Amino acid sequence: MKTKLKVINSEKAYRKAVKTIEMLFDAKPGSADHDALEVLALLVDDYERRTFPMEEPDPVAAIKFRLEQAGLEPKDLVPILGSRSRVSEILNHKRSLTVAMVRRLFDELHIPMEALIPRAT
Repeated sequence: MKTKLKVINSEKAYRKAVKTIEMLFDAKPGSADHDALEVLALLVDDYERRTFPMEEPDPVAAIKFRLEQAGLEPKDLVPILGSRSRVSEILNHKRSLTVAMVRRLFDELHIPMEALIPRAT
């Protein structure tokens, strides 16, 4: 199959690329179609990242979500984060998490570190 590859800059081009990927999905590795599939997948990924950017996770939202999942309350964070006032400050975005707190949240509540540590920009 002859596939013309170019940067995706519109919804129409994006839909066409996705359909082409579906047609090429079972291409034999090492074939020209498989190479086109890999490049097209990169182009689609690039378009999706530009068009549908993901927000960085909010550590407080991750903590609150985990509390809800586990049926816990903010008071249950006291042994992990320190005093009730410290828990309150963190949950109200008035205090940042320390490395030690991140480790304890990971160890005790199994919250992924990626959700607790904002990326530097």
